[in-house]
Amino acid sequence: MLIDTTLREGAQLFGAYFNLETRKRIVSSLIDMGVDEIELGWVGQDDLTVFAAHARTLGGDTELSVWSPCREKAIETAAELGLPRINIGVPVSDLHIEKRLDSDRQDILRKLAAAVRRAKECGFEYISVGLEDISRADGDFALSMALHAEVCGASRVRLADSLGQLTPLSMEKLVKEFRAKLNIDIAVHCHDDFGMATANSFTALEAGADYADCSVIGIGERSGIAVTEELVARLALREGNTRYSTAVLKEACMLVGAAAKVAIPRTKAVVGTDIFACESGLHTHALSKSPELFEPYDPDSVGTARKMAVGGKSGRAAVRNALDEYGIDCGTDSLSTLTEAVRQLSLRLERPLTRSEFIKLNDEEVYT
Repeated sequence: MLIDTTLREGAQLFGAYFNLETRKRIVSSLIDMGVDEIELGWVGQDDLTVFAAHARTLGGDTELSVWSPCREKAIETAAELGLPRINIGVPVSDLHIEKRLDSDRQDILRKLAAAVRRAKECGFEYISVGLEDISRADGDFALSMALHAEVCGASRVRLADSLGQLTPLSMEKLVKEFRAKLNIDIAVHCHDDFGMATANSFTALEAGADYADCSVIGIGERSGIAVTEELVARLALREGNTRYSTAVLKEACMLVGAAAKVAIPRTKAVVGTDIFACESGLHTHALSKSPELFEPYDPDSVGTARKMAVGGKSGRAAVRNALDEYGIDCGTDSLSTLTEAVRQLSLRLERPLTRSEFIKLNDEEVYT
């Protein structure tokens, strides 16, 4: 269901360089996560032969694949890696066919047939054809390319929204059109140029796609692609898919973030340090009664913890909860005064109070 391409698409991020040891750590974490397929890299990538040999020793039921351009020589090189799957990229928009390849539709159809045939001759068990820039392609021609790939022996077509043009509604329509005509697997590859990649990918799966590409923390060309940890969390925690492990998500994201030199925002969905932090009076009070009122899933499931603090947004109930948590007795008459003192100090510091600051402030209010 999920094809993680951190090591191919993600490695194409501007300024990101993954050495061999880092790639080994990433592939191990992805296998532990339970993704269905890992795209290990692209033909011609440094150390790919050594890396692929290492990945093959790791076991598990995660499939391993490599990306190749639609050229027979590149496919022959890919076959030397000993991987069972190959992902062959071919453009389907006239813009790319004419301006990038200086070619035409008939020539692209011929090259596609030759590439799939050569991949079969080279022993690949599963051949995926990526239809690049499909969202700007002529729809009838794109579908004819997919059907041609199926007739030639492809196992899957990958619909690539290469510039993030689609919305969930248009993605649903696209997938359903292809699903109605094809008898092979369908995958999607969604870019995040307008912030819709993960939503488009999940919508595609709901609409009948078999696979969706993703990368850890969403890294890739430009603004990246669909986000692995968000899809894993959604599928595991809300859809009940037991294949995926959410316990390793935070560690994997920290590893990739450090290697790619990409900071993870504290409010980042699923793995941000403060996604279960709260100082709002209403929310803090509700959380103390029943966490599921304002938490979509258990913080423990993604390796983080609930964090509640008092500050400039806290009311009497939140301050009372903090006093109870710290085992501090405060009379009703002092509660309003303490609450106002908490707010004023927090506003001056421009942040919530630490435990020690809160206890000290209470002592000052009580004994002054």
